[in-house]
Amino acid sequence: MPDFAYRIISLMHDNPILPIFRKPERLLAAAGLGAGQSVLEVGCGPGFFTVPAAKVVGEEGTIYAVDVHPAAIARVKERIESGGIRNVTPILSNASDTGLTDKSIDLAFVFGLLHIAGGIEDVISEIYRVLKPDGVLAFEKTQGPEKILIEAAEAGGFVYREWRGRIFLFTKGVTGGNNHE
Repeated sequence: MPDFAYRIISLMHDNPILPIFRKPERLLAAAGLGAGQSVLEVGCGPGFFTVPAAKVVGEEGTIYAVDVHPAAIARVKERIESGGIRNVTPILSNASDTGLTDKSIDLAFVFGLLHIAGGIEDVISEIYRVLKPDGVLAFEKTQGPEKILIEAAEAGGFVYREWRGRIFLFTKGVTGGNNHE
């Protein structure tokens, strides 16, 4: 992502009014985030969801915040250090190659990304690899038809489970639930 685009995203995410409208805790709850989980955040940006997610999973949980942009990772490090947060591991990497251990993640979430570096297919493959057998993939609907997102996740081995507001939930190795038209 070019520096200019990152700066615009950072300005938006650092705006103190944004959480009032965007409500990160509500979106994280819809994704199924809970205490003690090991969580992969794909495209963490400046950490808008990272800090609230770290609070939800608590001291027994871990957030792996991945982004390709060095400034994003630097900003996440600033936020967690200033907040005394110790359960976040920032990772400067393309989300298609996180370096995480196989089957080590309970939940992976992809929120607010309009573009995924390297393509969605490679990222879905990596998420499938790192998720535990009963792991959950949560995507926030951003743009484009829902059908394309569902087909991409299903092609990567996931089963569509349900739709909660703007959040699409998929499971690994578990049969799904309701369908979204």
